[in-house]
Amino acid sequence: MKKLYLILPTLALLATLAGCQPQDPDLMSTTELNAGWKFRQAGENEWMDATVPGTVHTDLMTNKKIDDPFYRLNEHDVQWIDKVDWEYQTTFIADKKMLTRDRIVLDFKGLDTYADVFLNGQEILKADNMFREWMAEVKPFLKEGENELRVLLRSPITEGIKKYDAQGFVIPVSENDLAQLGEVEGGKRVSVYTRKAGYHFGWDWGPRLVTSGIWRPVFLKAWDEARIADIRYVQHQVTPQKALFTASFEIDAQQSSAATISVEYDGKILASQKITLQPGINTYPVDFEIDNPKLWWTNGLGEAHLYLLTGKLTVGKRSVAANTKIGVRTLELVREKDEQGTSFYFKLNGVPVFMKGANYIPNDVFLPRVTAENYRKVVNTAKISNMNMLRVWGGGTYEDDLFYDLCDEAGILVWQDFMFACAMFPGDQAFLNNVRQEAIDNVKRLRNHPSIALWCGNNEILAAWYGWGWKKAEEAKSQENADKIWQAYVDIFHKTLPEVVNEYDPQRSYWDSSPSSGMGIPADLVNGDEHYWGVWWGKEPFSTYATHIARFMSEYGFQSFPEIATVRKYALPEDYNIFSEVMKSHQRSSIGNGTIEYYMLLEYNQPKDFESFLYVNHVVQAEGIKFGLEGHRRAMPYNMGSLYWQINDCWPVASWSSTDYYQKWKALQYYTVKGFAPLLVSPFKEGENVKVAVVNDKLEKINGRLVLKLVDFDGKVVWQKDSTIEIPANASTIFFADNRQKFLEGKDTRKLVLSAELLVNNETVSSNLLFFRPFKELQVPKPRVEFILEKTDGGFNLLVSTDKLAKNIYLQLGDEEGFFSDNYFDLLPGSQAKINLKTSVSEEKVKEVLTLRTLTDAF
Repeated sequence: MKKLYLILPTLALLATLAGCQPQDPDLMSTTELNAGWKFRQAGENEWMDATVPGTVHTDLMTNKKIDDPFYRLNEHDVQWIDKVDWEYQTTFIADKKMLTRDRIVLDFKGLDTYADVFLNGQEILKADNMFREWMAEVKPFLKEGENELRVLLRSPITEGIKKYDAQGFVIPVSENDLAQLGEVEGGKRVSVYTRKAGYHFGWDWGPRLVTSGIWRPVFLKAWDEARIADIRYVQHQVTPQKALFTASFEIDAQQSSAATISVEYDGKILASQKITLQPGINTYPVDFEIDNPKLWWTNGLGEAHLYLLTGKLTVGKRSVAANTKIGVRTLELVREKDEQGTSFYFKLNGVPVFMKGANYIPNDVFLPRVTAENYRKVVNTAKISNMNMLRVWGGGTYEDDLFYDLCDEAGILVWQDFMFACAMFPGDQAFLNNVRQEAIDNVKRLRNHPSIALWCGNNEILAAWYGWGWKKAEEAKSQENADKIWQAYVDIFHKTLPEVVNEYDPQRSYWDSSPSSGMGIPADLVNGDEHYWGVWWGKEPFSTYATHIARFMSEYGFQSFPEIATVRKYALPEDYNIFSEVMKSHQRSSIGNGTIEYYMLLEYNQPKDFESFLYVNHVVQAEGIKFGLEGHRRAMPYNMGSLYWQINDCWPVASWSSTDYYQKWKALQYYTVKGFAPLLVSPFKEGENVKVAVVNDKLEKINGRLVLKLVDFDGKVVWQKDSTIEIPANASTIFFADNRQKFLEGKDTRKLVLSAELLVNNETVSSNLLFFRPFKELQVPKPRVEFILEKTDGGFNLLVSTDKLAKNIYLQLGDEEGFFSDNYFDLLPGSQAKINLKTSVSEEKVKEVLTLRTLTDAF
């Protein structure tokens, strides 16, 4: 069945009848064409059932023509799919009433990627960009009754090879394009020629599964007289008394006629204006005010208040309306010269805000499989982890409207890359025109979201050109071709994209490449943002995270495998070795599993078995990134952002993620909750000193108590200092410093830990531990950890206690579904931890499958 589509994710089109008249009561009708689809390999006879929105790969899986590419080594067996063409087909009914409409269009929200679309045998459009919306006038080709819609999806590899061969020289592309695994002729890296998600061609955390499909919804739209094509809300001024706006209506009209445009909020008309519509697409502004506006704040600083505005167009006695949620806020990227260089921070509602967050990739390699619940989980994870920013990375896609809606509601700002990453790109005029329209489509679609903080041209391309040796290598081959390659970069990132932002969203900043120090200027630590990979690629120590600091740290990370329950979904017990073929295939970093082991053995002994290796790996990742989470925050205001790589995964894999493909939290995610808390106590070693800092993100000073203790692993306190402190607002402050040798003189650091506890109103708001040696040098006794299970609404509470230091207590619920409020935590003797377990599993089953281990159990 076809269904009437009434609400779009960000722009809801609602047709209403203002009075009785002979015309159709709805000025506009919208029907989603999501039923009756079939597909086949082009040239073959067999038609199979298809899902739209969907992909060829997932439809082949549903029809049991291929096995799950995520399981074991199956990915390698499906590389043929991207080298042939595919056809999709359905029929729909157009009744007589529809055919009397002034205009009828087919609106494809997303076609992946080379698509020839036919209606009743007549070609109506040719698409060549996954990121664009494609609309075709179809009234002349419709007939009363049944109509046939057919989409031919041409191979992105075949089309890419044509362009690659015609280029005349090879454009530099990183090894993330896994052409060899993909069995592309000559190993040609053709990804850059197609405006398609780069990670589909492979990445150092993702599979190579180059999809085709109708990946976003298809709508049949019919209307009379005029439609609202878009409304842009522009904020001019905000005071406590008023917020001044202009609503700019983009209206597609059939002919010159009188009309009225209005803006409503909560049933009240804020502004109304009579206009004369002109034929075609034109813009009509109307000014309005919001009295006593409630500001939109990021997570942790206040309410992310949203206003649901209704923009209405009335022609005669009929109306069409568009609903949009906006936030009242000011936001600017502040770039000011100072003693060190040039600042790089975001000022929200007049206040500098430290950005705490992560990089975000698509939630699945098969994008239509991402559910609303997946989006809610990842954004909620960011929120409860005290984040206020996610960076939508440039090798994925401009996300679904729902993602940005959820970020709006959660107070999560979005650093939005344009979709270019780790490669140079063509610069011919057709390519530039395609990119320009892609940028226009997405800037217009997303610009009303208060969560959008920044438009960034690309990921790491400037760094690759200057820092990875690409410029030098290309100039050695041909100065002429090197000049062409660089000119294409300039045309895309210094001209086309900033021009689009300046024309369609001039109130937001544009940053041409991450990392960089300004347009075309490589990153230098003192003038812009930084991607730091000395830890991992350079084998530098974790402590370097706290010293290698720029004005904004937009990438840094360390890998871990997923937990054993996830590994069981893609591997067999015979694969449970990090150097097995399956584990190596589910590890796409060229130095991956060996590097994990290298860093692990610096701090720990060799774990006793594979499952213990996974557990210790989680701890290694979390403890390593902790240096960055805390070190970056301590460095404020010099550094004003910390976005680790990465919050999520697109398939089950060993990667830099803090939650795995099934959105299960690793140790890092739990550490992030504490490391990004609004109030953080952070003990650390710096040179010859031991120091304790307190970071306060709140906008008011706070009085508290700082309790420092040296404690042995049996719980005996050997030194203590209790101070009353005043914590400055929005700042990082050192409250304790001492020479380490003097501080620890006569003490056995193999048996001691420094405990730091921050109390406000006699409640602990942050606590932290600092060990003075690697774990393998500590003399940690085997603790006796006990817990009491208490039934609660929606799950259980666990009251956990220990007789000796319990290091990284790890709770597991077998293969059952459940969420622990804390995990991988340290517990000192005499302390008790209250952990909530959210689960629908019965008490009997919980008692059967619940396990608890500590690090001493792993060796």
